[in-house]
Amino acid sequence: MTQFLSLLLNGVSLGAMYALIALGFVIIFKASGVVNFAHGSFLLLGAYTIVRLSDPLGFWLGALAGVALTAAVAVLIERLLINRLRGTTDIALAVVTIGVDIILLTDLTRRIGSDILNVPHPWGGDVVRLGDVGISTNRALAIGVAAILIGGFFAAFKYSDWGVAMRAVAEDGDAAALMGIRQGRVSAIAWLVAGALAAVAALFLVGAPTPGVSPAVYTVALGAFPAAILGGLDSTGGALAGGLLIGIAEALAAGYQDQLLFLGRGFGPVVPYLVMIVVLLVRPSGLFGTRELTRV
Repeated sequence: MTQFLSLLLNGVSLGAMYALIALGFVIIFKASGVVNFAHGSFLLLGAYTIVRLSDPLGFWLGALAGVALTAAVAVLIERLLINRLRGTTDIALAVVTIGVDIILLTDLTRRIGSDILNVPHPWGGDVVRLGDVGISTNRALAIGVAAILIGGFFAAFKYSDWGVAMRAVAEDGDAAALMGIRQGRVSAIAWLVAGALAAVAALFLVGAPTPGVSPAVYTVALGAFPAAILGGLDSTGGALAGGLLIGIAEALAAGYQDQLLFLGRGFGPVVPYLVMIVVLLVRPSGLFGTRELTRV
């Protein structure tokens, strides 16, 4: 029972970080109508800038500067590329983000090299214990910070002018434009928020029990993408539910891999995609995605 609770708690912490990343996928899709395949590079960029800026600025200022820089790069990409190509096909926009992803990933991989860069988290490898169940302080903080950020986002999404404008654009972009809503501004803010959320997730992903920053951080976004898909790519609530579901499933699969030997060792990394496929077979639009009805 203790092992199960420990795995469940670690799964929730991993799911919280997946939810932050998946939320970035969703808000960009809702605001820009594009699936951002460069989101993994934002994650790696956030981790890299935080570790590089922590040395001269100190951890806290370095973390804030890294988050701000990642958000700024995301907005720059939106302004220089996505906004200029507005009106082209969704496929064309998605291909552009793939190109951006390749450029960023190649440059960051070259800069990091074969080293593992350590982020000087003040809490280090400390552990928080709840009875017999333990979790690293880093992962416990990740749950708390993710809860605050996601709660703040949902409040802004529901009550702020930007949130209302974003919902209007997602519902009917043409009608929103006729009502005077500036789609470019909504899209730019969405990319800024997505970039910032990716950097915050990266801050905790490269802490205990993860050894540090390496190009492998990029692959975490590949696990968050199924979370966004199975939750519903147009559903912000679905990003949260999908992230938690994927995180818990992955943690349990890794913890009980000896009992799942018939599936082969190292089965954990493919669990997000397996869960996604199973859900989509039942609900093609995702758990909370909008179903499209077509008259024939």
